[in-house]
Amino acid sequence: MFTGIIEELGRVDSLEQRGEGVRIRVAARVVTEGTKEGDSIAVNGVCLTALEVRPGSFAADGSRETLQRSTLGRLRAGSVVNLERAVTPQTRLGGHIVQGHVDARGKFLGVEDHGGSWTVQIAYPPEIARYLVFKGSISVEGISLTVAGLSDDYFEIAVIPKTWAVTNLSHLRPGDAVNLEVDIIAKYVERILTIGGAGKGENASSLTLEKLSELGYL
Repeated sequence: MFTGIIEELGRVDSLEQRGEGVRIRVAARVVTEGTKEGDSIAVNGVCLTALEVRPGSFAADGSRETLQRSTLGRLRAGSVVNLERAVTPQTRLGGHIVQGHVDARGKFLGVEDHGGSWTVQIAYPPEIARYLVFKGSISVEGISLTVAGLSDDYFEIAVIPKTWAVTNLSHLRPGDAVNLEVDIIAKYVERILTIGGAGKGENASSLTLEKLSELGYL
């Protein structure tokens, strides 16, 4: 599990095709500290298993499924990537719960510079529309961000200078694909509302749309 607070920007050193997958080597200093082989590191929001961990670099394998679902298949030597180690019991949850399981690929539409802050527009596919809400959480390239504006096919995020400086958002260009992961809590709520009520007796869920409305969530 991750929090969406990027620890450092890494740089792809090399990519080696391995069957239908790929082994990626990333130059990084912060996330390799205290990391051992088998630990999890999120690369642009994709949970990968650290291999060949050395001072200043690590490797990770991307499977065929990972390459198809995420943007990792588009990485090249020199690509700048967002990196975060998995949380520990001592880690502050500064962002939101990010699993490192990409739900969809979005498209970077553009950015508006407001002189000290930025508004970024991201197009999203219809299959994740039901999980997006104004002021809700969304992971973009592994970054925990807040939906500041929401339209039928794109959303906006407001970016502060710190986030702009320590992530790869400033490296994106219009048309670039980005990894999107919706808030897991939204998925659980949907699951409860769609099939939870089908249970009988003690197995039946008491959570309904009417109950959520009564509590002020709708």
